Amino acid sequence: MDELALLKRSDGPVTRTRLARDLAALGLGDGDTVMFHTQMSAVGYVAGGPETVIGALRDVVGERGTLMVTCGWNDAPPYDFTDWPQTWQDALRAEHPAYDPVLSEADHNNGRLPEALRRWPGAVRSRHPDASFAALGAAATALTADHPWDDPHGPDSPLARLVAMGGRVLLLGAPLDALTLLHHAEALADAPGKRYVDYEQPILVDGERVWRRFHDIDSEDGAFDYSAFVPEGTEAFEIIGRDMCAAGIGRRGTVGAADSHLFEARDVVDFGVAWMEEKLGRGRGPGG
Repeated sequence: MDELALLKRSDGPVTRTRLARDLAALGLGDGDTVMFHTQMSAVGYVAGGPETVIGALRDVVGERGTLMVTCGWNDAPPYDFTDWPQTWQDALRAEHPAYDPVLSEADHNNGRLPEALRRWPGAVRSRHPDASFAALGAAATALTADHPWDDPHGPDSPLARLVAMGGRVLLLGAPLDALTLLHHAEALADAPGKRYVDYEQPILVDGERVWRRFHDIDSEDGAFDYSAFVPEGTEAFEIIGRDMCAAGIGRRGTVGAADSHLFEARDVVDFGVAWMEEKLGRGRGPGG
């Protein structure tokens, strides 16, 4: 979409002042810890781009507040590289750079904002190569420190800590299927057929590059088979998000030109776990 089209869509440039005003009207406030997802094209022509969005968010949450994004690692080796010809595997193992929280780019599929926030002065990024998060503000270190190597979306993950801190989730023009926090619900849900992945990636240990094996829910193709409840061509998280909104959870408003949502993190996880266990059936674990 060109700049003129964006200008018409948003009734003029979307400035830092306008964004801050709209975010406050949506319910974001001083001292909030908020994980945010942004679709810039939906917001309109943002004068200054990601810098303006981050500035407006910081204006609203203030010095006591914290911003958080999901990063991942754009250049991570694919899960299935162990199926490649042996010579290819050997070359990758010999020279693929290790994940570096400072240097490794955030996954481009997550948009421009995660990369912008993780590079912001004072921001910190978690140590997990495949499921890293970045945060900026008063609770940034508490959210990201010692990110569990295994089950990085589960207990004691940055997502779990966001919930424990009474954090919130903002969809700034992003669709409901962008609710990364629902991966935490998947990790917690006691339902049969949960799918996991095991994979290897290089990390730095005391300055030395080493390959480590990781175990996690399958956050790429889905931790569960949702096909019986989700129409073809629709994302499961979109359906869960719609049902959540229909149940009266969260606030909805316009920020810039973007249809936006603000949720309490605990509400998202509680609803997601209940939805998954109701639709998929409870498992046979303790209490199941």
